[in-house]
Amino acid sequence: MAVDVPSLKLSEQSFYILRELFERECGIHLHTDKKMLVVSRLQRRLELRHLQGFEDYCALLKQPAEAEERQWMVDALTTHETFFFRAPNQFQHLTRHALPMLAHRPLRIWSAAASTGEEAYSLAMTLAETLGAAGWELLGSDISGRAVWHAARGLYPLSRLEEMPKEYLKKYCRKGLGEYAGQLLVNRSLRARTQFFRHNLLDSAAKIGSFDVIFLRNVLIYFDPPRRRQILRNMLARLRPGGYLYIGHSESASDELVELESVGHSAWRSKQTNDMQRMAP
Repeated sequence: MAVDVPSLKLSEQSFYILRELFERECGIHLHTDKKMLVVSRLQRRLELRHLQGFEDYCALLKQPAEAEERQWMVDALTTHETFFFRAPNQFQHLTRHALPMLAHRPLRIWSAAASTGEEAYSLAMTLAETLGAAGWELLGSDISGRAVWHAARGLYPLSRLEEMPKEYLKKYCRKGLGEYAGQLLVNRSLRARTQFFRHNLLDSAAKIGSFDVIFLRNVLIYFDPPRRRQILRNMLARLRPGGYLYIGHSESASDELVELESVGHSAWRSKQTNDMQRMAP
């Protein structure tokens, strides 16, 4: 028998426990005004696990064997609202200014807060259009395993297309028919060129190598100042000399970026020379 989930109440104590568990898992601090969001996004999990209230859910999450459920919690509470070619002036900056300055091949690009993949595929289309089918590698990562799964699938509602150039839609996507009406599928060739994986931005990314371009947009605002600094240190450790870092327009500059040169449109470039860039691993 299903629990009447909409009638469940979240006590202050349970909300505090959930906040602590969530912050421990992904480093994001939930503000007190997010209580109703927590209820709306987690209530389905209570129903599926046949739990009677959030107190039971908190007890479940604390169990060492429930790592998968803690991942479900992170997936439910992290924000994944995005669309193709968000902030198009940054993609224009990449095409007109960054790519001509980057002599290293293959170029390595990282969409470091890729969500469900729209940003990464926007980058893939930009690279394919500018550089062709070869000479670049693209990675996308997110804290949410469910978001990574959606990204690798490459299937999206047509509502995400407002900023996509029409010629890109025709060239790199297929409109769904029948049960997939109202959706689009990114072409297989681009899906094959784009690798997605789960990654916590607070962790080292040394295993995935260095990059010529890193997009880190609209995610720093969810972290407190010490964690923002840690994330930026992690990113700069992965940025090749002469490489470019793009952050969200609503995100302020940090002291961690003092070693970079501001080149406009919330874009930053390493002050190292192109000669050093060519020597980067």
